[in-house]
Amino acid sequence: MTSGKKRHFLYSHFSIRQVLATLNDLVPESIAFLVDEQDRLIGSVTDGDMRRGFISGLDLNTPIEKFIQPNPHKLRTNELTPQNYKRLKALKIKIVPIVNEENEIIDIINVDKYKSLLPLEAIIMAGGRGERLMPLTRETPKPLLDVGGKPIIEHTVDRLIQYGMKDIHISINYLGHMIRDHFGDGSDRGVSIKYIQETKALGTIGSVSLADGFKKDELLIMNSDLLTNIDFNDFYDEFSRSGADMSVATIPHHVDLPYAIMELDENRVISLHEKPRYTYFANAGIYLVKSRLLEYIPKNEFFNATDLMEIVLREGQRLVNYPIREYWLDIGRMTDFQKAQEDIKHLQF
Repeated sequence: MTSGKKRHFLYSHFSIRQVLATLNDLVPESIAFLVDEQDRLIGSVTDGDMRRGFISGLDLNTPIEKFIQPNPHKLRTNELTPQNYKRLKALKIKIVPIVNEENEIIDIINVDKYKSLLPLEAIIMAGGRGERLMPLTRETPKPLLDVGGKPIIEHTVDRLIQYGMKDIHISINYLGHMIRDHFGDGSDRGVSIKYIQETKALGTIGSVSLADGFKKDELLIMNSDLLTNIDFNDFYDEFSRSGADMSVATIPHHVDLPYAIMELDENRVISLHEKPRYTYFANAGIYLVKSRLLEYIPKNEFFNATDLMEIVLREGQRLVNYPIREYWLDIGRMTDFQKAQEDIKHLQF
């Protein structure tokens, strides 16, 4: 039996017995696609199509073309959007082929395995030394430390995949070869993983300047030492609706003062606030950016995400805040790592 998308492929020379065997092998994803020699989509067939064909008088000697649906649901590569995801879910379409401009099937996805289909490339910043977690990070890079049975960074990668992000870049430096060996090229997960190799510390976003280029107009950039179940779909929706050039995910931080606070005009009291609460928003290390903003990042120089934010503001671009409503933890210290081990038992990803 073939693997990947070709498991679903049928060809005109297949006998009806071969078609039935293919559908049987695909259970419960019992839909196959008739393609030509260039893997261009011709039609689809299901168990139900076969039954209806036999009832109507077709038999085991009938050409497969008589059984197929000639206009199956499909998505082009530029149609992988949250809107189309919702449409497919509403229609109860589970298996859908992804085709290029030549109608060649380049992927087949099970819609039920995704939370959305976001048109984003993802960049994970995983080059830090994790010095505050020594000695755990002496021989293991912090992103590969185990939390709940798998590495911290693997929780992130799996979550990106759940939201339909198939082009993932990982920025590596300290013990980076171990991260590369762990994930490889991503093909075993049905995604493409490429690596951005730092040769020196470049800050929280500077290494992005070393990437070869990106396919998408919008990018998700995030730190690798985060444990979070942020709703990426809502994050992206807010970003799109706001018309922003960059969105920063934040963690609301409340400060409660135990005293009455007076607002003064010189020595005159003009208002009084009894035990006020002040809310501040801390950078959560997760960003959505228009890819054109990357031209502001100097090549191979130390550069932080906050430097990019300052440039965005100075250039009159739109920078917005997205408060995270879900769980978020920066695993920077030993106490954070210990907390993550307990929290992961109660989190749903």
